[in-house]
Parts: sequence; structure tokens; C-alpha cells
Amino acid sequence: MVELDYPRLRRVVDEAKVATLFVTVSGAHLYGFPSPDSDVDLRGCHQWPLRRCVGLNAPDETIDRTFYDGDLQIDLVCHEVRKYFNLLVKNNGYVLEQIFSPLVVSGEDFLARLRPLAQRCVTRFHYHHYRGFYGTQFKLLDKQEPKTAKALLYAYRVLMTGIHLLRTGEVEAHIVRLNESFRLPFIDDLIAQKVAEKAAPHALDWEFHQKELGRLETKLDDAFAQSALPETRDREAVNEFLVELRLGPN
Repeated sequence: MVELDYPRLRRVVDEAKVATLFVTVSGAHLYGFPSPDSDVDLRGCHQWPLRRCVGLNAPDETIDRTFYDGDLQIDLVCHEVRKYFNLLVKNNGYVLEQIFSPLVVSGEDFLARLRPLAQRCVTRFHYHHYRGFYGTQFKLLDKQEPKTAKALLYAYRVLMTGIHLLRTGEVEAHIVRLNESFRLPFIDDLIAQKVAEKAAPHALDWEFHQKELGRLETKLDDAFAQSALPETRDREAVNEFLVELRLGPN
């Protein structure tokens, strides 16, 4: 079990001098298979002062920094709130996973306001995000030699998250918790292999995993066809929240 040092991460965010509304942890820590030397993926949303947003010179919408804090590699990506909310209302699964991440570095009060709105933006068309993400991951995995447990876990995780979301409306990115219902007997072994990253990769049965991934891919398609999730999201409510953040409540 790899423990996160939250005071250290909060200090890192403070030192980055970005006006963040919230920051959560994504990547391997969120997905449930971090290695002892994994970097920490910090994802969040920031807000520039109104004066910076209305002039000719638009401020940067995205801050993307990779750096070291001692021996810890940090990957910090933040989008300005307008861009972030636009992604939210476009069926972007990455944004949902960040908003609902239980690994909160800062901004718990803001997330308590944002999460109910984000829940109203969960639609059956998030299928396309997870279908596309899996397609890209599978192509990379198919070309990879030797196949690694890490690449396989990313492929399984995205399929399982997509199926679970379409069936339940719940955003769950942690593969161990997802596997409580999927019950794939090989997941724990893949995690053990991935965590031991410095060891030589085990020989993986690619023919077996192709079939398993194909089976889950079919389940994702079926979950989309049968999903009871709405087809529309509450874009107006998100817009009103953004206006309130910019101008303050009426």
C-alpha cells in the first residue's frame, strides 16, 4: 500500500502559486496500482481574476508542470474554470474522475458544491469517452513488446470504469473496488507485477487477455445500449455556477 503525503502535496500546490479551486490525485494512485516510486498526478481547476479574463490578452487556460519535490516527481495539470466546466459538459470522463476522486489534496468545500452539478452531467454518452480511450490503449498495447502489466491494467481499468458508470451512474476509477463486482481473478496478480516495476516483466498470455478485453469491450457496448442514464446534462446549472464564481451571487 503506497500512502500519499497530503501535507507535502498541499505544500507543493501552494508553492506552485496557482489560484486553484480544487486539486485531487489521479493516475496510478487513483486507479489502485501505484508503485513505490510512482510519480503523483495532481489534477485540478483554477480561476484567474475577472480582470485577467476580460481583456485582450487572455490568460493561459491550462497550466501543465512536471517537476521534482525532493525525490518525488509531480505532474500538475490545472485548467482554468471556464475551460474545465466546458470539458465537464462535453462528456469528458477524465474530468469526472478528477472531480469524484476521493484523493483530495485541496478544495473540499468547492468540491462539495461542484459534485452535485457534475453528477447531473453524467450521461450515457460518456460511453464514447471510454470507448475511445480503450481503443487508443488497445492499439498501444497490441504494439507493445514485451506486454506489461501496467499497460494491461490501464486497459482493464478504463473498460471496467466505463461499464460501471453506464450501469450505475457512479464514477469509480479504483480497479480493486471495481473488481469486487467484476471478479476477474487475474487482476490482483497483474497489480502485484505492476507494483514490482523494477523486476523483469512476467511473460503475459496475450491471447488470453485479448479475449478477456474483448469480452469486456462487448459488455461496454451492451451497457451503453441498455443504460438508463439521461442523454442530456444540466449545462445551464453549470453555466450559472460559473457566472456566480466570476461575479459573485446576486
